[in-house]
Amino acid sequence: MERFKNKVCLVTGAGSGIGRATALAFGQEGAKVVVTDVNLENAEKTAEILRGQNVEVLTLKIDISDREEVENMVKKTVDTFGRLDCAVNVAGIAGTLSLPTHAYPMDEWHKQINVNLNGTYYCVKYQIEQMLKQGGGSIVCVSSAAGLRGQPYNVPYAASKHAVVGLVKTAAIEYATQNIRINAICPTAIETPMIMEGRRKLAYNPEALEAAKNYQAMKRMGQPEEVADVALYLCSEQASFMTGHALPVDGGAFA
Repeated sequence: MERFKNKVCLVTGAGSGIGRATALAFGQEGAKVVVTDVNLENAEKTAEILRGQNVEVLTLKIDISDREEVENMVKKTVDTFGRLDCAVNVAGIAGTLSLPTHAYPMDEWHKQINVNLNGTYYCVKYQIEQMLKQGGGSIVCVSSAAGLRGQPYNVPYAASKHAVVGLVKTAAIEYATQNIRINAICPTAIETPMIMEGRRKLAYNPEALEAAKNYQAMKRMGQPEEVADVALYLCSEQASFMTGHALPVDGGAFA
């Protein structure tokens, strides 16, 4: 199946985890893929896999918290491929600290807000501008289960991911009659470097890993490819009547 044959699909945070899985999935379905990440080496590894599958690729080093870099990302995409049909905004960061709200350091608060909220806004802003020029497109933003419920001792992450959902729902309404669909995905515990090596260090903490698995009704971690499949569905014509959703990919956690 080639749902995205000759489509131009951009993925932020494509150097690892959900972003890499999404970029590879787009390539497998016929897309021309724009691979972006703040870590250029990781982005190039993703691009190398795609090129090995005869996929046309543009690789860019992008810090999404830098508005000018994001604006340039969309410009280079259009300069290279002529348009932008789909965008999946995966790039984001999780904090390394577990502290109550009053004790969370301000610099850590601003860092997560700048990347997860401001950065995602910049992406959506410039992607919409291009899609308005060309007559439509589809955008998916990766929020989190922490965008649907509180996450104790991780307030900037939860606040920023809730805000992404608000951004998506608002923009979806604004452009619903202009052939631009905008949705969010809210994953729970997905086996990515960010969660395995991050704040809770699940790769080194068997008790925390077991707790993460038990949070889902399926009693296992999700895989990046399982989130990527949902992102591709939301970008495809199969989801043509879906916009403004914050869709849990949660192994039954919210059932």
